[in-house]
Amino acid sequence: MKLTKEESLLYHSSGRKGKVEVIPTKPCLTSRDLSMAYTPGVAEPCREIHKNVEDVYKYTAKGNLVAVISNGTAVLGLGDIGPEAGKPVMEGKGVLFKRFADIDVFDIEIASKDTQEIIRACQLLEPTFGGINLEDIKAPECFEIEETLKETMKIPVFHDDQHGTAIISCAALINAVELVGKKIDKVRIVVNGAGASAISCCKLYLRAGAKKENIFMFDSKGCITKDRKDLNKYKEEFAQEKGFPSLADAFKDADVFVGLSVGGVVSKEMVKVMAPDPIIFAMANPDPEIMYDDAVSVREDLVMATGRSDFPNQVNNVLGFPFIFRGALDVRATAINEEMKMAATMALSRLAKEKVPEMVIKAYGGEEFEFGKTYIIPKPFDPRVLWYVAPAVAKAAIETGVAKITDVDWAAYEEQLKERLGLSKEVVRVMVHKAQKKPRKVVYPEGESENIIRAAHAVYNDGIATPILIGYEDIIKKEIQRIGYDLNEFIIHDPSTSSRNEDYAQAFFSKRQRKGATLYDSRELIKKPNYFGSMMLELGDADALISGYTTSYPNTIRPALQCIGVKEGFKVVAGLYIVVAKKDTYFFADCTVNVNPTAEELAEIAILTSDTVKEFDITPRVAMLSFSNFGSAPYPESIKVAQAAKIVKQLRPDIMIEGEMQADTATVPELLSTTFAFTNFKGKPNVLIFPSLDAGNIAYKLMARIGQATVIGPVLMGMKKPVHVLQREATVDDIINMTAIAVVDANRKSA
Repeated sequence: MKLTKEESLLYHSSGRKGKVEVIPTKPCLTSRDLSMAYTPGVAEPCREIHKNVEDVYKYTAKGNLVAVISNGTAVLGLGDIGPEAGKPVMEGKGVLFKRFADIDVFDIEIASKDTQEIIRACQLLEPTFGGINLEDIKAPECFEIEETLKETMKIPVFHDDQHGTAIISCAALINAVELVGKKIDKVRIVVNGAGASAISCCKLYLRAGAKKENIFMFDSKGCITKDRKDLNKYKEEFAQEKGFPSLADAFKDADVFVGLSVGGVVSKEMVKVMAPDPIIFAMANPDPEIMYDDAVSVREDLVMATGRSDFPNQVNNVLGFPFIFRGALDVRATAINEEMKMAATMALSRLAKEKVPEMVIKAYGGEEFEFGKTYIIPKPFDPRVLWYVAPAVAKAAIETGVAKITDVDWAAYEEQLKERLGLSKEVVRVMVHKAQKKPRKVVYPEGESENIIRAAHAVYNDGIATPILIGYEDIIKKEIQRIGYDLNEFIIHDPSTSSRNEDYAQAFFSKRQRKGATLYDSRELIKKPNYFGSMMLELGDADALISGYTTSYPNTIRPALQCIGVKEGFKVVAGLYIVVAKKDTYFFADCTVNVNPTAEELAEIAILTSDTVKEFDITPRVAMLSFSNFGSAPYPESIKVAQAAKIVKQLRPDIMIEGEMQADTATVPELLSTTFAFTNFKGKPNVLIFPSLDAGNIAYKLMARIGQATVIGPVLMGMKKPVHVLQREATVDDIINMTAIAVVDANRKSA
């Protein structure tokens, strides 16, 4: 994935600045709400906490709140850039905590390099936070800070730079050694790098069974040996009586290389002289100590991991810290001890050996994974990591006596963890991975627009699609150059000068000559981008079309309908919106096309929507909405909806569908399972079919503006070929997401 400087800066600066915000979890709309949230009502929980300080976990957010604390002295690969410059990284860490484990974070940047000041600042924050994640603090200060805080504080303290990489790489090492048939206590390990991460990795390797006499560590001055006088106490722990003259010498007959240093320090020649079935973890980022392709080109028996996502076996800290804190917080652990870290390690090791479920395979574009040389640790986006690692950590906390909650229903806890993530929110990511597996040519008739160009650049570099921009060529090229992209990444078609104009015009005239079109009219229409793009799609010069960024909905779909037409067997097209609420994902239809559909048209819309939802790897459960519940208000409008549900059941008995029903009945499972138990509806509906355009259009806009839901779409259903419509002034992310959906749609239609 290629990201430009300008794209990254725009991502962080557009709209609300930064990446995080604070949102209240209780209503605060009325004077009564205000009185409950603040004075006088807030006095009651204050009194309870004063009587029993542990009740702070009952009445406040402390139990799900982690501080990410840094002084900016060792930020990523940037070094000592200061607390303000490190803040974007700390915000990003908070995003990962929330995304992967539903943990809330305040990032706190401390303007000090004084170890004692940082320690005291953290200690003073203990009443506020359930845990502290130390981040990007340079060695050796980070060791003293963490050690002191662990001794003096009664909440979990975890320095991810040290322990995150250690936990993930140790799981990978355990599996790699097993895979090649060696014993961890026998392998000779060469480590390049002697900072916080390297020291922590080696300590955990020892706990996993490695022998200290078999670990040879190098820093910038060479092999760490006992005769050196420049070692701190942390390096001294791994000093050997006799070392190697150079890193290259240490490679001869070595079983394992662990790189936590800088890129390019390992050569092919060094890899060649390693022991049979060597293991290399080249974890420098973004450039590994040796590139994956170079290493495997000289050793077929090699097992290799890196820190990069574009090579097998990514050692990614996101596999660790969110889930370790999740487990620690959920049993109110007072520390994260060695047993908890090893429990996380072993959980990851076990998970890599489990059969990979369909949801993970589909999430990675259909790529098969099986325990072996290219799969020794789980994938970062494997949702199972949450309910493997967090319970393992929680159990270890209980067993070692650092947990304040010791009575846990583990089956219920696993379900709770799954609910925290709201797995249905993964729909867009699923589509992106599917698209990357088989990219298609996508045409954008509004190719002169900046956001279209930015999205086209992203989908090209991310391997989602081959973008085709339509518009005046000079304008598009100037805009691309102004933004700073490479012109070679883009295919541009100018309808005013294209050599395909006459072919498209003749084909359009052939379709429309008995519907009022003349050849002259056809030639003029083809010069319009939406007509040109639609004929490009119709004649096979593109696989999908996305438009609507600057044009009205009717002006977008009218050319598509005239050039391409409706899907065989259907009479309507319809618009679908994906509505991602806090915990759930819904599919709303029809919200854009049919003003007052008949029962038969509603049935078609329900069938189209159901089939589309399946493409997101979600089982559709369809609710036909009305103001009536199953005949409670028999008016023509509600009877029409009931008839539509009946038609669908007759035509497609495979579709789970019920109606007519009110919106609250569809969204509150208890109503369906109790009051309307006769429906035999399994689970909560996730597809909502609206009885009219005004109802659907109003609903999705209210969800977006008032309900604070993320709304993606509209997805245009029922066309012979993939045509999808953007909302006016859609964001770059919206356009990228819609492109992925269009590519998957194209692949399905061509299958």
